[in-house]
Amino acid sequence: MSAAAIIQAGAPDADDSQRGGAGPLWRYVRPWLSALLGMAGLLGLWMVGGWIVRTNPDLSAFADFAPGPTFDRLWRMLQSGEAVAMSGPSLYRVGAGLAVAMAIGVPIGILIGRSPAIREVTNIPFQFLRMISPLSWMPIAVMAFATWDGAIIFLIAVAAIWPILFSTAAGVRRIDPAWLKVARNLGARPFHMLFVVILPAIAVDVLNGLRLALGVAWVILVPAEYLGVTSGLGYAINDARDTLEYDRLAATVVIIGVIGFALDFACMAAIRRFNWVREDRA
Repeated sequence: MSAAAIIQAGAPDADDSQRGGAGPLWRYVRPWLSALLGMAGLLGLWMVGGWIVRTNPDLSAFADFAPGPTFDRLWRMLQSGEAVAMSGPSLYRVGAGLAVAMAIGVPIGILIGRSPAIREVTNIPFQFLRMISPLSWMPIAVMAFATWDGAIIFLIAVAAIWPILFSTAAGVRRIDPAWLKVARNLGARPFHMLFVVILPAIAVDVLNGLRLALGVAWVILVPAEYLGVTSGLGYAINDARDTLEYDRLAATVVIIGVIGFALDFACMAAIRRFNWVREDRA
């Protein structure tokens, strides 16, 4: 083989260079660029809307909804600690409500997934209850619980339990029967079957249900906090509306969106961590 042939054989191909160099770099940068583009578009629409409101004499009272006043007030709320103070009680209520929903929804979901008889008996009642708006339970929650926090946690749990329950049941039904048969042949008892086979197999399904439940709970939180509490993000929005502090109201809406996005991102990261199927990015 000539020297020229050896050099040509050892030199990296242009396509290989793109696949090993620019390709992976672009796949890493592309999602961030797409996210920045989407946020820039959203901010642009917000700015246009703020300009329309500011230039319309009939709507000029709502000019503080524009990005400028909103972010100025948001910065002051962050500096003073007001943003953290209003977010803490809401995060506690959502966390407690989701914990109750998980404690009830996962075991019932496993029972429904494992037993066709239980699934047939509970299908219609559960579907009926699922279609009732969680906020319609508000009068009952106020009468049944001694504290406002208890009533709000109950409403969040009622809203969050159904995605967790049905996602868990669907995950159990998808378990390969051969896994359970092998576990029984190896002498696994019900305790081992649950914690070594079933729960690891449905972890992604439970987390997907939790992610859906989180979205529902985060939506229910704000109107639920219109009850008699004097803390939380929903109370802050109601209070800002009553005092006509529209820049504070808009800043609180931004805080709700940021926290909700962060919680959803954490759920997605957990799903990727426990997912057995690794998806290749395009």
